Amino acid sequence: MSAKELYRQLTATETSIPIFSRSWWLDATAGSDGWDVALVQYGSEIHAAMPYMVRRRFGMTVLSQPALTQALGPWLRPGDPNTSEARRLAREKELMQKLIDQLPKFDYFSQNWHYHHTNWLPFFWRGFKQTTRYTYVITDLRHPHKLWSAFQGNVRRNCNTATQRYHIVIRDDLPIEDFISLNRMTFQRQGLSVPYSDDYLRRLDAACAERSCRKYYIAIDPEGRHHAGCYIVWDENSAYGLINGSDPTLRHSGALSLCFWHAIQDAAQVTQRFDFEGSVLEPVERFVRCFGATQIPYFNISKAPAWMSFMRDVMHTVRSQ
Repeated sequence: MSAKELYRQLTATETSIPIFSRSWWLDATAGSDGWDVALVQYGSEIHAAMPYMVRRRFGMTVLSQPALTQALGPWLRPGDPNTSEARRLAREKELMQKLIDQLPKFDYFSQNWHYHHTNWLPFFWRGFKQTTRYTYVITDLRHPHKLWSAFQGNVRRNCNTATQRYHIVIRDDLPIEDFISLNRMTFQRQGLSVPYSDDYLRRLDAACAERSCRKYYIAIDPEGRHHAGCYIVWDENSAYGLINGSDPTLRHSGALSLCFWHAIQDAAQVTQRFDFEGSVLEPVERFVRCFGATQIPYFNISKAPAWMSFMRDVMHTVRSQ
């Protein structure tokens, strides 16, 4: 049986593997032939895995992750919680080095790791680099009244304005095309191209809907205008705010905050945490921070040829001047 087939079996039952690393998610985003996986197996049991998307760009082999995929990186089977710290780290080193050894020859590698993985030293010793990024996570969804109290005043005001002044209701039964339109508006307002096609989003939505692990919310007023929307996915451990959108002419209504409040309350019925997925864009960071979430660092792990690293450093220097 191939490594990919073994991994498909593993992700069908192993709930500690995040949704973004599960085989069906990768099939929907990278295509069934567009990804592969490194495995470490002892006997009949898989102890470590690392899926990756394979692309050819400008004659180079690139290992990365698909669009709308928050994180890939390694998965390590949970070890004995009573083991010593020294033994735990030794085991992580061994498993990660075996994963690296199984990667195909590549020119460039870049993946975000889930924030649970904080030990990247085995990759550093093999020449990889790390960049710290941040997400915002509500770590306990069990008490909705406490969640509401933890929101900053502007979030609560937005929710109240949306319901009391604009009489907005939140719908979760509208066609996916309505959400796609709102999501597209967000990029158009910023003069940006949408980094994925409508068909890409439809394909991913169909895969999530088949597994009942997604919901999208659209804020609509009495005149039928769609103000804003957000889309979440979840697994057994966390919900994730995957994408959102809003009509730029109606952004003053507070509807996006209300969409997220509904999403958070629904997420509490199916999982433990709510991950806003963060952003390096300051306005986005400010928006998600106001929901009372905890800032949590995660790693981007990369490896590039020396000439590519040099050009990247030069461009960074030019932009900063």
